[in-house]
Amino acid sequence: MKIGILQTGHAPEKMLDDMGDYPGFFEQLLAGNDFTYETYAVVDGIFPEGARSCDGWIITGSRHGAYEEHAWIPPLEDLIRQIYAEGVPLVGVCFGHQIIAQALGGHVEKFSGGWSVGATRYTGEAGSKTLNAWHQDQVTMLPPGARVLASSPFCQYAALAYGDHVYTIQPHPEYGARAIEILLETRAPGVVPAYLIEDATQRLETPTTELDEAARIAAVLKGTPA
Repeated sequence: MKIGILQTGHAPEKMLDDMGDYPGFFEQLLAGNDFTYETYAVVDGIFPEGARSCDGWIITGSRHGAYEEHAWIPPLEDLIRQIYAEGVPLVGVCFGHQIIAQALGGHVEKFSGGWSVGATRYTGEAGSKTLNAWHQDQVTMLPPGARVLASSPFCQYAALAYGDHVYTIQPHPEYGARAIEILLETRAPGVVPAYLIEDATQRLETPTTELDEAARIAAVLKGTPA
């Protein structure tokens, strides 16, 4: 089964040196599912021919905002709508979660409540999960037909489903402790409040449920209802 990774950002240099770029994180997260992968760096203007170019799709995280004026965002939204209309499995993470919501009629904004950083607990219809968060932007208005699958006190719409074949999540199941540590060192200073940096640093070794989340993502990509 061929999975297309729609890459919407690049990892910071230190992360690239230590761990590689974002598509590799998802390949590692989903290891053992007999998937093959093709990456399309949409952030650099590289797009697939259409929704049927792959059997399923993943949209990565990004440092960009879904509401920002970049030349690659409108065609990505068009592709999302095409994938959705044609019933091809689609998973979005962080920015991917946000851009799918925006493309399908929801609203994304820089959240007035600030940042969510590090290990965070979410609850919903599938029980509780603890995953690493890294975001200030979030979905603040649902698209028509979206179902809320998980929330936290900070993030009301933390996991969403659209129909049977689209699943999106705000936190990062592909981020382990080392990824968060690098972001705290490279992207947080001067942007994320110091007390949140300190708190997230103290929680780096908090156990997370990324394996459960990987199983859910893989199941959606294989055609199990979201």
